Amino acid sequence: MIALVFGIVIGAGGSGAGTKSAAGPGPTVTVTEEAEPAPTVTETVTAEAEPTQEAEETGPATTMSGDGQYLVGEDIKPGTYKTAGTDGGFACYWARLRNATGEFSAIIANDNITGPARVTVKQGEYFETKRCQPWKRVG
Repeated sequence: MIALVFGIVIGAGGSGAGTKSAAGPGPTVTVTEEAEPAPTVTETVTAEAEPTQEAEETGPATTMSGDGQYLVGEDIKPGTYKTAGTDGGFACYWARLRNATGEFSAIIANDNITGPARVTVKQGEYFETKRCQPWKRVG
């Protein structure tokens, strides 16, 4: 019985003890898996533009050059303006007006000047200028 168990153990070993296999090591197999492509992410960024000098100049002006009537608060900003005076042979004329009718009763204040002058205008008034160098807001 011992011989039978011993024989079964040797037979179960396959090729037997002490025998060599004629085949060498098997070929090497490399498996490459293709990864799924990563999802594309698009990010939209909205940048605010820096204010430019042009953007700051929108709205009523702070300078007036040339003859005309200007509505304070719409055409020009309220405040104090100055001029160097006449732009030629005749005196510089300026007027603060209640309205643009052209009537004498519309005049709040006016003057004819040859040298520098300052005028303060208020919201809703009209300012008229003739033959003057440019007016620039100073306050």
